[in-house]
Amino acid sequence: MMNPNDSIQELVDGNMRFYGGKANHPNQAEARRYELLAGQHPFAVILTCSDSRVPPEIIFDRGIGDLFVIRTAGNVVDDVAIGSIEYAVEHLHTSLVVVLGHQGCGAVSAAVKGGDVGGHIASIIHRIQPAVAAAKGLVGDTLTNTVDLNVWNVVNKLKASQPILGGLVKNGTIKIIGARYDMDSGKVNLLPER
Repeated sequence: MMNPNDSIQELVDGNMRFYGGKANHPNQAEARRYELLAGQHPFAVILTCSDSRVPPEIIFDRGIGDLFVIRTAGNVVDDVAIGSIEYAVEHLHTSLVVVLGHQGCGAVSAAVKGGDVGGHIASIIHRIQPAVAAAKGLVGDTLTNTVDLNVWNVVNKLKASQPILGGLVKNGTIKIIGARYDMDSGKVNLLPER
């Protein structure tokens, strides 16, 4: 298992290569596919939005088997997403979980705008509403503030999830952090603790 801080540095370094136009596309050769037939050992879990413009393996300049990725609109979590993260940290021994929001998130924007949405989309908007309420009256861009607060709501939900994630955070086995991807620059910014 890689130390969580080393995992963070791997992601930061890969993102710097990506947004600097110097991606080296590691672990994407045929040999890597064969190497992973015996099993996977991703060094980070990335929970991010389903938005097609936010592909974790590309923006972190990583390859096959490096990241365990869960994608949902608005990077919201339900029991299935939490169970997927639990699998990665408990069975694959991944020590870092990153909740990654992004600039201009459509799901967050819809929640900020309000109004009626149809079908199961309403369940996504419902999960983002606490961030919308918390962003009211804050200085700065409402959408960006809501994206960041939504990330932190998910981070805190994961940290409190029992019995697996909360226990592993408490004993220092894993780290759960928040970040935001700015699509215009290509940079991922780690969000300060809240």
